[in-house]
Amino acid sequence: MKIALLSPVAWRTPPRQYGPWEQVVSWLAEELADRKIDVTLFATGDSITKAKLASCIDRPYAEDPGADVKVKECLHISYLMESAGSFDLIHNHYDFLPLTYSRLIQTPVLTTIHGFSSEAIVPVYKKYNSHCRYVSISNSDRHPDLDYIATVYNGINTKEFSFNTKPKDYLLFFGRIHPEKGTWDAIQVAKQSKKKIIIAGLIQDANYFDNKIKPLLNDEDVVYVGNCGPAQRNELLGNALGLLHLIHFDEPFGLSVAEAMCCGTPVIAFNRGAMPELIRHKETGFLVHTIEEAVECVKHLVLIDRWSCHQWASAAFSAKKMTDDYIAVYKQILG
Repeated sequence: MKIALLSPVAWRTPPRQYGPWEQVVSWLAEELADRKIDVTLFATGDSITKAKLASCIDRPYAEDPGADVKVKECLHISYLMESAGSFDLIHNHYDFLPLTYSRLIQTPVLTTIHGFSSEAIVPVYKKYNSHCRYVSISNSDRHPDLDYIATVYNGINTKEFSFNTKPKDYLLFFGRIHPEKGTWDAIQVAKQSKKKIIIAGLIQDANYFDNKIKPLLNDEDVVYVGNCGPAQRNELLGNALGLLHLIHFDEPFGLSVAEAMCCGTPVIAFNRGAMPELIRHKETGFLVHTIEEAVECVKHLVLIDRWSCHQWASAAFSAKKMTDDYIAVYKQILG
């Protein structure tokens, strides 16, 4: 079985800091390589992997101010498609654009849909619905007009996250600084709970950060620590009393939720998108609908068994389980 994994090239695989799609592809590539499966990772030239690395893009376009994104995308995707005959299966993690090549090659294409940026991209998926295979990353993110071969939850490398029984007395926001991720809401919950909050993540909406978040920062009980890499991520997640994930959109998964629970840290999240699939209410965190409910649940974080959080995340959202599930899909496609 010869597999080609197509990773995005916005960031390195694995990312130095932010880059959830690239991170998931990295964990999958390493697991496949460890199992002696012939896997080639198509990613940026600076990517790090035990798999074979194929690249025509030297550095991530998000780290190159002069890059033309569409040019980089076209070069990257065509580089794989022109060698498609060398593989038994192409596993696409690059959204909808590679689908437009799928009828021009003989190699089957499996696409993991990491979410829909808008309804406007759905016609491409619909056009190739009968020709390609789609995997959803949660049951909640399945589009009613599409057919799916499986749901495979994103998996994390549990070895990268340290279980911690003795957290510090702070709440954590970890994710993109963007209105839909609820950074401002998390600060309000912390303030009303009289708890310190640490904010970590990529500033994706500078206007939102400058007008809604920055005025509340004080380096005492509302602290922004920037966009964090793996070591700092593990430390912040493991030492937190709880993760606040007060999203304002139907999130298809939520890596930080699984990562926090793997460290033993319970999560308080708005009950939207995939959150009911990730969080066991009152066992690994709390599913809420309002800021007021979240504030009330902060009082009960100490009652959550952190070992139960760790066990749940390790069993349900590990890279090992994700890889097991993908291999089953590969075998189903290849007969």
